[in-house]
Amino acid sequence: MSQLTERQCREILEKVMSFSRADECESNINSGATGNIRFARNTVSTSGIIKNTSLVVQSSFGKKTGTATINEFDDESLQKVVRRSEELAKLAPENPEYMSFLPQQDYVKTKSWFKSTADITPEFRASAAAASLKPARAKGIEAAGFLQDNAGSQAMINTKGLFAYHQNSNINFSVTMRTKDGTGSGWASRDFNDASLMNTGEASGIAIDKAVLSQKPRAIEPGKYTVILEPAASSGLLRNLLFSLGARQADEGRSFLSKKGGGTKLGEKIVDERVSMYSDPTHPEIPTSPWANDGQSQKKMYWIKNGVVENMFYSRYWAQKNGVAPVPFPANGIMDGGTASIEDLIKSTKRGVLVTRTWYIRTVDPQTLLYTGLTRDGTFFVENGKIKFPVKNFRFNESPIIMLNNVEAFGKPLRHNGNLIPPMKIRDFTFSSLSDAV
Repeated sequence: MSQLTERQCREILEKVMSFSRADECESNINSGATGNIRFARNTVSTSGIIKNTSLVVQSSFGKKTGTATINEFDDESLQKVVRRSEELAKLAPENPEYMSFLPQQDYVKTKSWFKSTADITPEFRASAAAASLKPARAKGIEAAGFLQDNAGSQAMINTKGLFAYHQNSNINFSVTMRTKDGTGSGWASRDFNDASLMNTGEASGIAIDKAVLSQKPRAIEPGKYTVILEPAASSGLLRNLLFSLGARQADEGRSFLSKKGGGTKLGEKIVDERVSMYSDPTHPEIPTSPWANDGQSQKKMYWIKNGVVENMFYSRYWAQKNGVAPVPFPANGIMDGGTASIEDLIKSTKRGVLVTRTWYIRTVDPQTLLYTGLTRDGTFFVENGKIKFPVKNFRFNESPIIMLNNVEAFGKPLRHNGNLIPPMKIRDFTFSSLSDAV
């Protein structure tokens, strides 16, 4: 089996339900194909495709739940996996936070599946790799990259009458370019639902230029600098902010949204009023599934609007406990921005640092959202609106809350890793020490 149609999914899942003897039963089926090509040191090293279909059955007796998985679909195998999930449920301890399955939900329509991605061939992948390798070889640069594509379907059913079906496709590409002396490194990535939008040559050209420009970096003193953060430089910090908007953590005093003495910062201004962050499964640039893992409907939802905490996500258990409506975890992340390009932000900067990307981000203090991490793959000193010279990488200690209170300018949002993030110019960004890593 490869990608299953809605009719095929329904037939299998309804059969699973017919075999169930549990108080409640839920089943999910995922099917599709994932292909890839990898290259390093200017040579393709691996390539392949995996086709898989898997079925998960979750059975519950009271508050006791068991889960079993299988990838065989004859009647005997389906009965076997249902029985196994029931056996496990009877052995499991009770879950004090167990929530009964949802009835049928109303889901928005999203288009996140594209034939161009589903029809990708080995020749397409080879051509995409060649478009990256040829310019690298021509300029004496060593390239290492990875392209991965997937297209498939997912479906869900339960004994409460819920059924949902969705198709999705994605293509992702990332590449690192290194100069032969090992002192210069450039990086770029692209991801789309629609493979016809992928241009690995364009992304590779940017990475090559950064590798050449970043050779023989100079050391400058750590400290507070105005920074221009490309989307890949700020995405880790912003993702951690978005993922920290849980109501339970805030209510229990474990969050930056917790207030001393009790209560939360819901409805309070926490960042610059120009900052608005939301999720939207129907957004045409980053469409995604219309339902969350537990079957809740995903809708457009503002989390921070004009600098104010607009919503927090609530699990169904925590929402019931607090007498409010549940709010599922964000489907994606979108941050409003402006119209400026990265080049425009550079031109407007008298003195600062351009950061291509950050990595190895780790938590220092969850209650202030303080994180530490490193820059990499192209860090440059900017003076009087121009890139003057490459600089050695830094370790930073920064909070996205402080960062978003120090915004000087936003650029046009760009897609990065399934989210839309604007490049930003931030004042007083804290670089704590130098790093010798390239």
